[in-house]
Amino acid sequence: MFTGIKACLQLKQLLDILCSPRVQKQGRSSMRLWLRGLVLQVLRSARGTCGSPGQPPTLPAPQKVVATWEAISLGRRPVPEYFNFAHDVLDMWSQLEKAGHRPPIPAFWWVDGMGAEVKWSFEELGEQSRKAANVLGGVCGLQPGDRVMLVLPRLPEWWLVSVACMRTGAVMIPGISQLTEKDLRFRLQASKAKCIITNDSTAPQVDAISADCPSLQTKLLVSDSSRPSWVNFRELLREASTEHSCARTKSQDPLAIYFTSGTTGNPKMVEHTQASYGLGFVASGRRWVALTESDIFWNTTDTGWVKAAWTLFSAWPNGSCIFVHKLPQVDAKTILNTLSRFPITTLCCVPTIFRLLVQEDLTRYQFQSLKHCLAGGEALNPDVREKWKSQTGLELHEGYGQSETVVICANPKGSKIKSGSMGTASPPYDVQIVDDEGNVLPPGGEGDIAIRVRPTRPFCFFSCYLDNPEKTAASERGDFYITGDRAHVDKDGYFWFMGRNDDVIISSSYRIGPIEVESALAEHPAVLESAVVSSPDPTRGEVVKAFIVLSPAYSSRDPETLTWELQEHVKRVTAPYKYPRKVEFVSELPKTVSGKIQRSKLRRQEWEK
Repeated sequence: MFTGIKACLQLKQLLDILCSPRVQKQGRSSMRLWLRGLVLQVLRSARGTCGSPGQPPTLPAPQKVVATWEAISLGRRPVPEYFNFAHDVLDMWSQLEKAGHRPPIPAFWWVDGMGAEVKWSFEELGEQSRKAANVLGGVCGLQPGDRVMLVLPRLPEWWLVSVACMRTGAVMIPGISQLTEKDLRFRLQASKAKCIITNDSTAPQVDAISADCPSLQTKLLVSDSSRPSWVNFRELLREASTEHSCARTKSQDPLAIYFTSGTTGNPKMVEHTQASYGLGFVASGRRWVALTESDIFWNTTDTGWVKAAWTLFSAWPNGSCIFVHKLPQVDAKTILNTLSRFPITTLCCVPTIFRLLVQEDLTRYQFQSLKHCLAGGEALNPDVREKWKSQTGLELHEGYGQSETVVICANPKGSKIKSGSMGTASPPYDVQIVDDEGNVLPPGGEGDIAIRVRPTRPFCFFSCYLDNPEKTAASERGDFYITGDRAHVDKDGYFWFMGRNDDVIISSSYRIGPIEVESALAEHPAVLESAVVSSPDPTRGEVVKAFIVLSPAYSSRDPETLTWELQEHVKRVTAPYKYPRKVEFVSELPKTVSGKIQRSKLRRQEWEK
């Protein structure tokens, strides 16, 4: 709303000069009038509002600005042709903050649990992110559309670089810190990323595979030490200029790419646009997350998952503070102590963490500021919800979405909660349950959760699976996008999750494709063939289980020792969270007449136990 204020003021100065007595005395009235008209035309078309001549720019009320974004998010107003989250959202809040139109809380608040803290106002976030943008555009030479892989733990630089990417128009590709050399090589090669930004723990793995990644031009190290062939981000940031001109991005320009696991082959690249994420979460941020300018929002998720972006794009449009704990390891007592010590008003965790929290004596903790709690990423057990509510007095508001979407279903604050339900459809999505032919099923009928994409595709939706038109086409059936999850809807419009209709395993909100684990197992000489499926688990919801047919040379080995050896092998070959926590050795695997492994039979066998 205020973007372009500086340019407007400069143009107004030019207009004043043109209208000055000195210019008027020169007698070239026609030229003067033409120039004056030209300047006025530019003033009217400039991004933002410039105010009346001789007066400072008029700041819009925060409520009106956010209401406009919410209307776009709900599909009630058209998406603007041009949009840039850093320019149009963050810089606007910076102006409002300076004018005293926002409560005196930080925009970003980071703690490491050992006494160190980082607090940024919107103005400070703007200044630091402009410096970071100059690093990306200067030393790294990144241009709009260039891709940047961002693999960092919960450090302030993750949020800083994310905003800097928006300012430069670069496309960020977040990844979790547990990625192995194989994972990194595939992602760098598939995305053709020109730059990677990481820390000391991941840098050696990048060095081991960088020669295989010809598109990789710059390696930025977030560290207080140096490393050969790497550029130190922190050193460059200290010296960078605070002046930076934000890229003028269109709403449909790419913003981010996320790799998501599927049932076959390597992970797919999900592309989101400047608007799909930048504006797509405003409504859910106000309704489901229920954020205002005075809220402090803590989402415990890892930076490599989409939920970190969901937090960013939910909180900052609503003027809220993002709270981050470094949280090197998930620990229930650390989370509870943090909630007691800091004025956090809103908490979001995966259900697995809530399962851990309710095992503690919650009566020993006082959450003086906490007023709203959310769960998402996997199915929430009604028993966990009831235990949390009985001990804290707070509801758990479940939400459901995917890497490809924003929030699909949710239990908004103030709505009736049906325990075990994902809630109702979140606008602007038209969510239905459909059969195998794409026909809408009546209430009570079990089918695929689907989102209507024809005749109009919702703007808050992924663009495509990059470089994979077959997968993109296969995700649609008739007028609908098929989520791959099954459910039924009741007469009141509440959706009830039934499970995946494919073989993807969701364990502690980690999405794991069976092929990735089976491929890792296949590299061990003991494995003749394997099948990987989900198995129920009281803490994680479900875990990876591997059914393994051993090669003859290993058939007489001690099963317990061999299980441990295979688990350690998978941890080395692929991301450690993917390893099979359960292993069963079998003489054969169920197969179709054409020889395909029937994972569905094994999965059903596990869950029927």
